[in-house]
Amino acid sequence: MVWRRAIAATVVATVVVAGCTLRPAEEDYPAKIAAIRAAKDNSFKNDPDSPVPADKKTALIPLAYFPIDESYAVPASLEPAADRTRLQVPTSTGKMRDIERIGALKFSIKGQSLRLTAFRDLESQDVNRLFVPFSDLTSGAETYSAGRYMELDPTPTGIYVVDFNIAYHPYCYYSPEYDCPFPPKENRLSVPIRAGEKMQKADSSIP
Repeated sequence: MVWRRAIAATVVATVVVAGCTLRPAEEDYPAKIAAIRAAKDNSFKNDPDSPVPADKKTALIPLAYFPIDESYAVPASLEPAADRTRLQVPTSTGKMRDIERIGALKFSIKGQSLRLTAFRDLESQDVNRLFVPFSDLTSGAETYSAGRYMELDPTPTGIYVVDFNIAYHPYCYYSPEYDCPFPPKENRLSVPIRAGEKMQKADSSIP
């Protein structure tokens, strides 16, 4: 989908400069994030493969987001896993999904050191992308109770950009027909991440 390609382009356009301070490569970072969100709304509204059922489009689109906040786009170093173990995680349909542990992304948000494990979803169409499912203290209140996702393209340097402004709800949030893996325990952050996609006030009853 167009919005996924736009997300990848925006992440690539972000650079790490001296002192590990993150700055967008261009000054229009908020405009780029806004454009990604608009493209996603358009895709979800008009694409025949939209994950949003027709009877929910009026209630859910435009999608709801926290305000764009560049302090939630930070540099991260990937510490490769000593052993790329596979584990099974439960999914929204009651199945089990095989994912492979790639390493730990280490970063800081608002002065607090955090880490998230990056995986490969072995059933994904793009198995080489890093899959970062997570939950945080907004989960179940402001964001989907089953967590949110980020996806990152591999880099040769091991330096990444963790940008929560592009964190999104899995498709099972919109429709129970989708099978979505839940974040494992190690990716349950003990802080609120008020960036990226959130629930509409009117849809808090969605499981």
